[in-house]
Amino acid sequence: MQFAILGPVEARRPDGSLVALGGPQLRGLLALLALDAGRVVSAGRLIDGLHGDHPPEGAAEALQSQVSRLRRRLRDGGAPDGLVEFTSAGYRLAVDPQDVDVHRFERLITRARETPDPAAAHALFAEALALWRGPALDGLADAPSAARLAELSLAAAEDQVEAGLALGRHEQLVAELRELTGAHPLRERLTGQLMRALTGSGRSAEALAVFAEIRERLADELGAEPAAELTDAHMAALRTAAPAPLRRVPVPLTGLIGRAGELGRLAEALRDSRLVTLTGPGGAGKTRLAVEAAAGRAGEVCFVELAATTEMARTVLAALGLREQGVLVPGAAPEPADRLATGLADRPLLLVLDNCEHVVAEVALLVRRLLGECAGLRVLATSREALGLTGETLVPVGALSAEAAELLFAERATAVAPGVVPDPAAVTRICAALDGLPLAIELAAGRLRSMSADDVAARLDDRFRLLSRGERTAEERHRTLRGVVEWSWNLLEPEERLLAGRFAVFAGGARLGAVERVCAVPDADVILTGLVEKSLVEFDGGRYRMLETIRAFCRDHGDDRRAAHARYFLDLARAAEPKLRGADQLTALAELTTEHADLHAALRWSVTEAPETALRLIAALTWYWWLRGLRSEAAPFADAVLAAVGPEPPPGLSEEYVLCLIHASATDVDIEPILRMSEEPLQHPYLFLLWAFSPRSKAKEGERLTARIGPDAWSQAFARIGDGLGAQYRGRVTEAESHFSAALDGFRVLGDRWGQASALEKLAEFADWRGDHPRFRELMDESIRLALELGAVEDTADLLCRRAEGLLQAGNVEAARADYEAAAEQARAAGTPLTLARARGGLGELARRSGELAAARRWYGSALGLAVDPVTGGETRIHLYTGFGWTAAAEGNLDEATESHQEALATAIEYANLPGAAQAVEGLAGVLAGRGEDERAAFLLGVAVGLRGAPVIGDLDVDAVTARVTARIGAARYDEAFERGRETPPEQAIRASGQRRFTLGS
Repeated sequence: MQFAILGPVEARRPDGSLVALGGPQLRGLLALLALDAGRVVSAGRLIDGLHGDHPPEGAAEALQSQVSRLRRRLRDGGAPDGLVEFTSAGYRLAVDPQDVDVHRFERLITRARETPDPAAAHALFAEALALWRGPALDGLADAPSAARLAELSLAAAEDQVEAGLALGRHEQLVAELRELTGAHPLRERLTGQLMRALTGSGRSAEALAVFAEIRERLADELGAEPAAELTDAHMAALRTAAPAPLRRVPVPLTGLIGRAGELGRLAEALRDSRLVTLTGPGGAGKTRLAVEAAAGRAGEVCFVELAATTEMARTVLAALGLREQGVLVPGAAPEPADRLATGLADRPLLLVLDNCEHVVAEVALLVRRLLGECAGLRVLATSREALGLTGETLVPVGALSAEAAELLFAERATAVAPGVVPDPAAVTRICAALDGLPLAIELAAGRLRSMSADDVAARLDDRFRLLSRGERTAEERHRTLRGVVEWSWNLLEPEERLLAGRFAVFAGGARLGAVERVCAVPDADVILTGLVEKSLVEFDGGRYRMLETIRAFCRDHGDDRRAAHARYFLDLARAAEPKLRGADQLTALAELTTEHADLHAALRWSVTEAPETALRLIAALTWYWWLRGLRSEAAPFADAVLAAVGPEPPPGLSEEYVLCLIHASATDVDIEPILRMSEEPLQHPYLFLLWAFSPRSKAKEGERLTARIGPDAWSQAFARIGDGLGAQYRGRVTEAESHFSAALDGFRVLGDRWGQASALEKLAEFADWRGDHPRFRELMDESIRLALELGAVEDTADLLCRRAEGLLQAGNVEAARADYEAAAEQARAAGTPLTLARARGGLGELARRSGELAAARRWYGSALGLAVDPVTGGETRIHLYTGFGWTAAAEGNLDEATESHQEALATAIEYANLPGAAQAVEGLAGVLAGRGEDERAAFLLGVAVGLRGAPVIGDLDVDAVTARVTARIGAARYDEAFERGRETPPEQAIRASGQRRFTLGS
């Protein structure tokens, strides 16, 4: 007989049938005996288990009666006499413990934990957990035993998850772990496992969000910090926050038919050549073949559709997910081709460039450069003509074989007309007339819903009777395709032709709502369904699209809807723009990214045909370009609009005009008179930020813009960011921290991730200066998480460097090394040389502090060659020059050390960066201490604190200088010199440091 207590208490006969046990008291008694099967259980233990801490009077006599009734129930169920034994010490269930599910459960989990093979362990845990059918002990009053068994079950579930993680089943475990952590929100091991599963699934941002939630919960409910397992999972999420390997390949709607030979030749060509071009006429299936080859290839792949663009390099950049610059503190945007070369330099990637024929010269120039500078890159192009580059391998894509063509026709015919069997002879005639071109065959098959195959063949025979037979050239095949598209067009109903012609205005496809508004055709949803059935329109993922060949024909034969198209996308951009500054930021970014091709198409038309529309559209898209790190996309549009509008803004559009001036590549228009045209609050509050980063910005104009910051919550929070930066750079730390805290509060209320991340990073810096390392980590972690949610990998890498600096300051050397290495890896993948410079500089710091001075010099030198950004490279160069200075001082070369620190100081002055100047002055104090000029050294240490506005607690270099000087001159003389330095005005302090000129800046 088998007994089960892991859920409703049961006794089962050998045939599996249930024994009637009676009421809850008898089931509870059996459960308590089974829990200790084969061992004696005292009467007191049984009474406590049945009644808890307050048993009724007569509980002992009642127990004897219950035992008798249980014996009778078991005997009636077929159990042998004596199954429940009585002894002087108590009662015993005389069965093998393995006949009780709880004991089998414990044996299985013991075996699983002793098994080194994760797969075998996972199977044993699964078998053990399958024994559970509900809460153990059936609701008995024996809470300790029930709690012990519940803990055993949960621990076993965690162990099974651990085995699953070891097997790499990260994605499959996420849902299960979400459920478990929801039921046990303070269970740190489960939460750590969820974070690891998310990280392993490429969802590091979600893992960081989970960590932030449990850390807050632990602090609020238990007053505790996360345990080591959680912090380890958190570190792993931070270090793997780079994007998952790129696999951007379209999902085909149908299978590939009849191309096995070409696919084999293509695979061989891609193995042997770094540039392969699929050539052939339109409609031959080049794109479909490229998709199949890309999908079957291991490693990173990016598929780029070029048919609807003239901005080839920027289109490739966007498809790769590479930004031109960061979004928190961006530098000057490089040329898109330069950015591509940097981003692909160390990546083994297959880049598929589809539909190159209309930009073949531009493609050839870019591909030649990228292949020359990016050793791991391979390019697969599709084009009606070769790119004409040395080393290019051509793979022609011709007609389908007769058998494959007929198979394709039959498959498509089945899709549009189920149950209809077309006449084989007619199918043969159709496929022969269409030269085996896949697109033409699909268009012809799409007519079977309304006519027979014989009718289709007859009409095609009539349509192409003048075309030559036999071997045809590519040009004649193109005539065949155009002929069948025209034939399909002529067979459409008038309302279908009207909608198809108008639909062609969409460059990147459209959702139904956009089609209804732009095309203005009644019953558009019904008509679109008919066009899909006839293969003139594709429907996938809620969007309708046209193949470029069909779109070009329909555009030539349809109404011009570009004005309506531009109005629609202006409205869409203006509706999305406020959402980019609030809780719906990510949704709005995704929506605008989806419509990217059509937004640019609307801009291309409006810059010449409706310049005021273009002005408004550029203004509405400005913050989108900023958050996507693609600001330079606006430059060609801004240039064209300014050329069309002239040197004066249209009435009521001065703010939009100023934004165009900021975006423009070059202009002689003076911004100040335009700014004076209005004193109203800025409708586009980020104008101030863009102007601050513009090379044409001037202090007076910046002040005028600052005065126009609006009263809305986002503008006010943003203004506090600007005030905080100004206060920090002038050494007013308390004031700066107050501004950043207010900005953070404002952005949190709004839900703006960009604003929160920007404020958090600065607040973390101040916490680091105070030596408040837990607060520093908390703030930095949140900033990194928010940057990841924005997809700002470049900024995430930079924030990892900042986090590493704080970890190093706290003495956590290995954690700092891991973050610097992770940042360097992310910066390489993202192609951001300045962040790579910062990471390498950090690795140089680690080498220097461990006494590896030659290695430190190599790291610093490598980093300095990368820190060339004219806007944001200055801060990194300050760090590197001071690193060289401390290294030279450690080597005993004080003259070189002086030169390096002076170079750092000059750079800080150039950028009006007082915290950077303080860092350089501290280095000079170290040189003076090395020369025995102790009072001057103490004076400069005070100067540094005065410049920065606060000391940096825990700076090992400064602490060492302070200790050495104090030991030699005594605390009193040190304090007197230090205080004199701290009270010295900045200009005088800089001169005292050996720098002749100093301007505080604006």
